[in-house]
Amino acid sequence: MTPLIAIAAEAAEQKSAEVTDWAGRLGWVAGLLLFVVLVYWLMRQGWKWRGSLQSDLPALPARPSPTTTLNGGGEPPQPGMPETTGEAKLTLSGRYHGSTTAGQWLDRIVAHGLGTRSRVELTLTDAGIEVVRPGANDFFLPTAALREARLDKGIAGKVLTEGGLLIVTWEHGGKQIDSGFRSDRAAEHTAWVETINSMINTTEGIAR
Repeated sequence: MTPLIAIAAEAAEQKSAEVTDWAGRLGWVAGLLLFVVLVYWLMRQGWKWRGSLQSDLPALPARPSPTTTLNGGGEPPQPGMPETTGEAKLTLSGRYHGSTTAGQWLDRIVAHGLGTRSRVELTLTDAGIEVVRPGANDFFLPTAALREARLDKGIAGKVLTEGGLLIVTWEHGGKQIDSGFRSDRAAEHTAWVETINSMINTTEGIAR
């Protein structure tokens, strides 16, 4: 074989190897994409399955106002609730990190949009806690439904620094629920815990 032919053969082999390399890479990328799609699909199915298991959870309470934005707006106050929320005791801007069965920080509740993480605006009044979530369902926690407020570091698989979450325990449909919130100013959490627990103690005292 002449040197010229040898050089041409070597170049052809190198080109063939490059093409083979690209084919392998494309196959690897396609396989990875299929794996990601499969994982996403399984997660979505798991979410739907969990939602169906929680289908017995009643619709979320609406705040006591005919102008509520819950599910698009306009639901009247529930029986036994005041017609207005009253003056704000505390307000908070931050994030809603999800809800779980009380005491079980990984048992996420997804029914009625409670599993959707979002920005949140909280307002605490004598009537309860108004939870306004841009892009997700708003809901209301009546004072009579509140059971406890505490500081914690994790909920629904989300872990933050110690005391980085405001956890509010409330009862709905015979089920106790933990809902986790984080203020943009974490120093506000303590005031919320103290005020909510004071309201709960006062309500229980009146009930007795």
